[in-house]
Amino acid sequence: MISEKISTVVEQSNDELIQLRRALHREPELSFEEVKTTAFICNYLDELGISYRKTEPTGVIAEIKGASDGKTVALRGDMDALSVQQLNQHVPYSSKIDGKMHACGHDAHTAMLLIAAKALVEVKDELKGNIRLLFQPAEEIGEGAKAIVKQGAMDNVDNVFGIHIWSQMPTNAISCTPGPSFAAADIFKVHFIGIGGHGAMPEDCIDAAMVASSFVMNVQTVISRTIDPQQPAVLTIGKMDVGTRFNIIAENAVIEGTVRTFDQKTRDHIEKEIEQYANAVASMYGATAKVEYTRGTQPVINEETSAKRVQQVAAEAFGKDVLYNEKPTMGAEDFSIYLDHAPGGFALVGCGNPEKGTDWAHHHGNFDIDEDALKTGAELYAQYAWAYLQENMK
Repeated sequence: MISEKISTVVEQSNDELIQLRRALHREPELSFEEVKTTAFICNYLDELGISYRKTEPTGVIAEIKGASDGKTVALRGDMDALSVQQLNQHVPYSSKIDGKMHACGHDAHTAMLLIAAKALVEVKDELKGNIRLLFQPAEEIGEGAKAIVKQGAMDNVDNVFGIHIWSQMPTNAISCTPGPSFAAADIFKVHFIGIGGHGAMPEDCIDAAMVASSFVMNVQTVISRTIDPQQPAVLTIGKMDVGTRFNIIAENAVIEGTVRTFDQKTRDHIEKEIEQYANAVASMYGATAKVEYTRGTQPVINEETSAKRVQQVAAEAFGKDVLYNEKPTMGAEDFSIYLDHAPGGFALVGCGNPEKGTDWAHHHGNFDIDEDALKTGAELYAQYAWAYLQENMK
């Protein structure tokens, strides 16, 4: 099910892989600003002789054509960074840009996919079918997958595979289980409107701060008392903006938060309950409420056949000991957009090593990866594509 030639190319390219990742890490770019990163990818694809086209405003769709017609499998790697100040500046590949950092591992994803492309070029004459390489922008804001899908990323694709480097798992462990992997992520905003006035005359006012505080303190009952305890759901208030001055009773309060779920019925229920609860709390105080609820990314649900293929490929390439059963996370991933168009799987590759200081949480200023995991991810990308097309040669 695996190609020895792919293994050899990846192994021989390990030093290059590390240098690619470090070069990307030094030059982080935010969502839809990945102009230099896009150029970097294109230059490397030119060296490999792989055809591609740029997407707007950033991103790349490339194609490796096999020796004969067949199915098409897509491999996705995201490439945007975060507005995070790098704290571990002692590393030789520290970010050169103040306040921006690859704090989630997308530099690794891009580098791994480039080396996977290098390996797949070496076996293209043995392939029946095509491999599409998706270098995706703007995952961190949940918009990049939608943008490149609109530009043809998933046209005529039969299967799709992606990887996320994962610091919560030991280095080189691989997890891809059928079913839920990442949660749906929604955003809500509640605007409470009261009557402002002098802080010494509360009898003439309706205090929006009191209304908002009551909502924040009690809205968790939407989860704890209306949702089946065996059905995962998270509701978080992340921002509260209320009042203008110490001696003025607030007329307006705005609360922002997020909801994470795996199940569509639960998602619908929570949206309805938030609006109902906001209106009820506002009414109790004589205020009014306006609720904005925005559906974000869908849950990432690994298709069973694809997930089992990942497990089989990983076991054959690296040994059964690498297989790991990571529980689903309430984090979000716009890889879900691709799964609306074709079946596929999304694997986690461990990069956590306490001895190397690479077990920090994603999005932290000290986040880093154990670079020993890079070749595992690169080979997994390439071997998955090889295995899928070999299965479908008939």
